[in-house]
Amino acid sequence: MASARLYRVQGRVQGIGFRWFVERAAGDLGLGGWVRNLPDGDVEVYAVGGDEQLDQLRALLQEGPRGARVLRVDESPAPVRSSSRHFRIEY
Repeated sequence: MASARLYRVQGRVQGIGFRWFVERAAGDLGLGGWVRNLPDGDVEVYAVGGDEQLDQLRALLQEGPRGARVLRVDESPAPVRSSSRHFRIEY
C-alpha cells in the first residue's frame, strides 16, 4: 500500500538544480508526486510510494545535489492522491 509524505527542504536549495535532482531521484525510486520552489527560498516535495523508497528519498533530500547546502528537511504524512503516479516539477 502506498504512503505519501510532504517534505520541506531548507537551505541553499534554489537556483542550483535541486528540483531536477529531486525529479530524477524520485523517478529512479519509482515514486509519484511533485517538487516545487517556494517563495521563501525553500523547496517543497510531495511524494507517493513505498515507505522504504520514501525513506531513501528523504536521505537524498538531506544530501542534495552538488552546490546545495541543505540545512533542514521537515517531513509530515500527507494524503495519497490518485493522480500522483508520475513525478514532475511544478512551476
